[in-house]
Amino acid sequence: MKKLNQYAGLLGLLIFLTGCSATNRLTMNATEPAPVFLSREIQKVAVVNRSMASEKHEGIDKIDRILSAEGMQLDRKGADAAVSELLHELSADDRFSEVVMVDSLSLERKGLGVFPATLDWDYVRELCDTYEADVLFVLEYYDTDTRAAYRMTTRALPNNLGINVNVPYHEVTLNTLVKNGWRIYDPYGKMVLDEFSSQRQISTVGEGINPIKAVEAVMGREAAVIEQSKYLGNQYAWRIRPVTKRIARDYFVRGTEKFEIAKRRAQTGDWEGAAQLWEQELLHPSRKIAGRANYNMAIISEINGDLEKAIEWASRSYTDYRNKEALRYMDLLNYRVAEQAELERQLSR
Repeated sequence: MKKLNQYAGLLGLLIFLTGCSATNRLTMNATEPAPVFLSREIQKVAVVNRSMASEKHEGIDKIDRILSAEGMQLDRKGADAAVSELLHELSADDRFSEVVMVDSLSLERKGLGVFPATLDWDYVRELCDTYEADVLFVLEYYDTDTRAAYRMTTRALPNNLGINVNVPYHEVTLNTLVKNGWRIYDPYGKMVLDEFSSQRQISTVGEGINPIKAVEAVMGREAAVIEQSKYLGNQYAWRIRPVTKRIARDYFVRGTEKFEIAKRRAQTGDWEGAAQLWEQELLHPSRKIAGRANYNMAIISEINGDLEKAIEWASRSYTDYRNKEALRYMDLLNYRVAEQAELERQLSR
């Protein structure tokens, strides 16, 4: 009973602290510049699949040989799926007048799951001239690495007489790591505009009366790998586009009755109504309240898209009223200003 009372007390304290928080959180949309900048002058794109299915070393048992044999085909199918999805996404982008697939590439390599040396620039220029492309998007490597984990169980199965008996049963989990790496080549500036790698983990489970049957029961592995490969190709296409994200901000809701009313107005979406009340507290006799009011005016300025004004309010909250939260907020605002400048630069070129 004593422990129960202690737990109840801790729970009550947690609820009290949560309910008495001086701030509420809001989220808003913000657009950040594309991770990779491509000039608007780039109109034609060629996509190259330079990867090749990895050579797997044969294992000493049958399961390893099964996974090795399947792996080579799986790598090829997965790489094709990734490149096809990239081609599809780039073709849907209005900024490009043409997106073409390079049919074959003589510089195939053995898949090692790491970046190879960059393509020779004369060869890059030759490809771009042949396909009349301004840049090359290249899948440099693609590799799947599968590890099998075993678990022995028993299961009741009917024998020849129809009587259930416990028999050994095997469960095999195949953990497949999909790795890929991309580059974008500018043949005229002789620059690699982007080099990016990523990976995805896929787990599939099969069961059987022996380990081999359990592995054979994992029928969804290929479909799962191809689906994830499409996702990887899709995501790489988005690296050249500005990204809309959700950002979180905390604003003050306690201090005076006007802050309480402003909180309720904000909760109903009436941010301008909340700002009217915060503005009335800017010259409050309490430096703490005035600092919070200035901070919240910075919040409403950011909501309205006026980042420079938001910085002014946040600066005043810190310098005049020593609101430490405002100093941290200024760092976030300055970062957004830099992002906005880069975004405008990208959109204008």
